[in-house]
Amino acid sequence: MSALASADIVSAAKNDIPKIIDLWTRAGLVRPWNDPETDITFARKSPNADILIWPKRETILASVMVGHDGHRGVVYYLAVDPDQQGNGFGAKMMKAAENWLISQGIWKLNLMIRSDNHAVQKFYENIGYEAEDRIVMARRLKDSGT
Repeated sequence: MSALASADIVSAAKNDIPKIIDLWTRAGLVRPWNDPETDITFARKSPNADILIWPKRETILASVMVGHDGHRGVVYYLAVDPDQQGNGFGAKMMKAAENWLISQGIWKLNLMIRSDNHAVQKFYENIGYEAEDRIVMARRLKDSGT
């Protein structure tokens, strides 16, 4: 547990998947073109990824999906229960993700934020992230059915 930011933060188990999807849905992270269960299952199968959660009773207070390609780390699906946002849980989850990456030998974390999501940009700036001059290009390799 020393690699994480809090003893309360653990790796997700299979039985946590419905609670994670519920949290992501309530936090507004789910998109029609990304099936959250598929994303979670895929990440949990990889030795280069993990889903960290902060369980609280029968729910999950916060989560983050973290992974790397052997060179750079990436974070997806940082979520905090909407009723708990603004209480520092997101920053603690990001610290846990950073520590997980450090434990994997990774030295840099990249983020992708939608350009119109100013609140999330501000959150990351407040915890020490800065914008870099990059263009992100993508191509879907598999039809998502939408």
